[in-house]
Amino acid sequence: MKVINLHQEEQKIIEQAILNNRQAQHKIYSKYSSKMLSVCRQYIKDVQLAEDVMITAFFKVFVNLKKFENKGSFEGWIRRIMINECISYLRVQKEVKFIEDHNPIEETSNNIESQFSVEDIQHLIDALPNGYKMVFNLYVIEGYKHQEIAEMLNISEGTSKSQLSHARNILQNQITRSKNYSNGTE
Repeated sequence: MKVINLHQEEQKIIEQAILNNRQAQHKIYSKYSSKMLSVCRQYIKDVQLAEDVMITAFFKVFVNLKKFENKGSFEGWIRRIMINECISYLRVQKEVKFIEDHNPIEETSNNIESQFSVEDIQHLIDALPNGYKMVFNLYVIEGYKHQEIAEMLNISEGTSKSQLSHARNILQNQITRSKNYSNGTE
């Protein structure tokens, strides 16, 4: 019964926010802003820029709130807006380059036991070229399929696969170098 009450409460807040109720909008922002900043931060290295993009995306959330159809989760709907805004921002900044590769490298599934912190992993991902990082995040973190990524980024499915493969190889090499360095073998 609590689940239904929580869902009904969120629905009421959404309905009030659609009517431009600032308190309702603030509740939505307060509830989701930290998670959404994390989403934006996955794509945009600079925290202040990521926050700017998040705020712009929240503006779009509130402008388009009446378009939310209660199909799927509200958080997922907001998350998709955040991702699209990050992609748009990076395109405008011309910071994304996709290399068309007609011979994608075969994906390997290397399960690496890692002693890395979340910050260390984020730092490694941040070091990727933006095109690689974007595809990596969309595929690995967000769970999109290559066809969906290709449509979102206006690239071919093969390019998406290639970008992911290159990103994984770079990350694998960085992890290996870090392990070798910490073991004193480099």
